[in-house]
Amino acid sequence: MKKLVLTSIALLGLGLTLAGCSSKSSASDKSTLNVGILQVVQHGSLDEARQGFKAGLNHELKAHNKSVKVKYHYLNAQGDQANLNTMSQQLVQQKNDVLLGIATPAAQALAKKTKTTPTLVTAVTDLKAAGLVKANQKPATNVSGTSDLTPVGLQLKLLASMSKGNKPLGVMYNSSEENSVLQVKLAKAYAKKHDLNLKVVSATSTNDVTSVLAGLQGKISGLYLPTDNLMASAMKTIGQKAKAVKLPVVTGSIEMAQDGGTATYGINYYDLGKQTGKMAYNVLEKNQKPQTMAVQTSKKLHMYINKANAQAIGFKTSQIQEP
Repeated sequence: MKKLVLTSIALLGLGLTLAGCSSKSSASDKSTLNVGILQVVQHGSLDEARQGFKAGLNHELKAHNKSVKVKYHYLNAQGDQANLNTMSQQLVQQKNDVLLGIATPAAQALAKKTKTTPTLVTAVTDLKAAGLVKANQKPATNVSGTSDLTPVGLQLKLLASMSKGNKPLGVMYNSSEENSVLQVKLAKAYAKKHDLNLKVVSATSTNDVTSVLAGLQGKISGLYLPTDNLMASAMKTIGQKAKAVKLPVVTGSIEMAQDGGTATYGINYYDLGKQTGKMAYNVLEKNQKPQTMAVQTSKKLHMYINKANAQAIGFKTSQIQEP
C-alpha cells in the first residue's frame, strides 16, 4: 500500500511538470493562429498599416519555418463609436490569440474590453496619452505597438519652403482626435521657436472640412494637415479645393499626400505595420508579453512628392527639397 501511494504521488508530480511545460508553449503549437483586427475607419494610411502588419507577421513565420496558418478576423468600424464598442467585444469573445487595434479609437476600444488578451496597436500617435500604456519603454499593460508620431517640425519646415508671400501657414485638424491635438501642440511649439505665423482651425465632420477650408481661402500661404483620420478621409476633397487656388498642402502621411496633398516628409504606414507584425510574431512565437515590450516608432522617414498636384499648383519636382 505504501509503495502504491508513493507511485501515485510520483505520477502526480510528473503530470504537474508536464502541464507546466505545456503552459509555456507558444500560441502556434496550434495548427491555426487567430488574429483579431479592429480598424477605426477605411483610408489609405490605415489600410496600408493593416496590410503591412499581415505581411510582417507572415514573413516572420515563413522566415522561421513555421507552417502554422493565420486566420485574420478583420472588422472596420467605419468611424462609428457604437461599432467600435460592439466590434471590440466581438473580437475579444472570439478568443483570438492576439488583437490588433489600428488608430487610437480602435486601440482604446479593444483595451477597454480586455486586460488579458495580448493587444498590439499601430497608427497611434501617443500610446501613453491615450491611456493604453503606463510608459512607452515598459507599457505594464496588455498593450504595446507602434507609434505613428511624425516629424511635425520638419513637415512645417517643408511647407514654409514651398509657401509664397507673408500670409500665415494654415493648420487644419480634428480637435476631437487626441493624436491630432498632440501634433498641433508640436506644430505650435515649432512655429514659436522658428518665428512662423500659424492660423490653426479645426473641423469635426466631413461637412465641416469643406466649410472650414473655404474660410481659409485667401488667408493662408500653405496648408498643413497632421495624421488625422478625418483629414485623411477627406483628402480628395481637400486636394481638389487646394489645387483650384494653387495652395501647397503638406500632409502628415505619405498616403494623404498621394490622395491629394502636394508633398510630405514622413513615415510609411506599410513599413510601420510590418514592424507591428514582427512584434506580433514575438508575442505569438517567443512568448513575449506586451507588458515588457517597448513602444516602437518608425525606423525610416521618406520624402514624397505628388508630382501631378505639385505641377498643377506651379511647382517642379526639383523645387521641392527634403527639409
